[in-house]
Amino acid sequence: MTNEQLESAVEKFKALVIEQNERSERIKQEGDFLDYSKLDKLTIGVCGGDGIGPIITAESARVLAFLLKDDVESGKIEFKTIDGLTIENRVKVMKAIPDDVMEELKKCPVILKGPTTTPQAGDPWPNIESANVAMRKALDLFANVRPVKIPEEGIDWTFFRENTEGAYAVGSKGVNITDDLAMDFVVTTTEGSERIAKLAYEYARKNGKDRVSIIQKANIIKTTDGKFLNLAKNIGKDYPEITTDEWYIDITTAKLIDPKRRKDFKVFVLPNLYGDIITDEAAEFMGGVGTAGSANIGKKYAMFEAIHGSAPRMIKEGRGQYADPASMLRASVMLLSHIGKQAEADKLERALDICMYEEKRIHITGREDGCTCEEFGNYVMETLAKL
Repeated sequence: MTNEQLESAVEKFKALVIEQNERSERIKQEGDFLDYSKLDKLTIGVCGGDGIGPIITAESARVLAFLLKDDVESGKIEFKTIDGLTIENRVKVMKAIPDDVMEELKKCPVILKGPTTTPQAGDPWPNIESANVAMRKALDLFANVRPVKIPEEGIDWTFFRENTEGAYAVGSKGVNITDDLAMDFVVTTTEGSERIAKLAYEYARKNGKDRVSIIQKANIIKTTDGKFLNLAKNIGKDYPEITTDEWYIDITTAKLIDPKRRKDFKVFVLPNLYGDIITDEAAEFMGGVGTAGSANIGKKYAMFEAIHGSAPRMIKEGRGQYADPASMLRASVMLLSHIGKQAEADKLERALDICMYEEKRIHITGREDGCTCEEFGNYVMETLAKL
């Protein structure tokens, strides 16, 4: 390694340290969570994204409007369609989120978002940043919340994944120091760790969950994971009625497939990378990522989405109308709960359980031998009307 290479690496690291310290200071200045009950009108942005995204997002918005009919008619809630988050439009301006789209998103405290395409090696698209990552940063959506529930197997899990730090915070800003040495960085702040832990414990308290598990690898990643673990444990002391335990990420992935031990887990709080991996594993128990939704929560904004991709092949093959809206509808349950419509959230969750697992009068297959997205939405609304 030459002195020039070393000095260049040090300068890049110095810039990252300054950038992340400034972000930490901004977090300290945040106020309280937005109180939706104090708004004269709540605007819910409906942002379709790519591929099958506009189809399943529009269908979910239709079901939400059905459930919130009185609030829509009285003007307390409005749905606003936001176009322009397609890969074609993003590539045209070479931005993860075009400026005009971001401006519209920031007018909506709550966003229902369809899947978006993130280019990778071999794709015909330029290498622009993930729209999801960009949105989480711009709107400071620090908590990714994913529920997995299978009553017959005793599984009732809720994951609180830190969304803005960890290995993903500066994932595109690693340094190739020499041809033989490359380094990436992990970011953990006091403010970022405490707010995700507090959100997890508050959820556990409000929903009658008696256990929070802190997932990390602090025995090996001693500085950043150790900090996350200790801060989360300290937050847990403010919730004496809740049992706090700690698990290493590797053994957690094993215990989730242990029929005896997995029933003990209730609420998880974990750093970004571990949360990304383990929530996909957990979703497989419920039928795969196509059946699961997620919430991205900040203090001023909240975004709700499916956790699967945009399925461009379905559009290319002309099968878009057969896309499964289940994941977006599950995300819609979380949206309703978040804006204080818990009764409606419970009703939609019950209707989905009936349609997907119990009655199963019609089936989504993704092809002509199954029902269309719209037909499934009608089935859900017919079921809601009976509840």
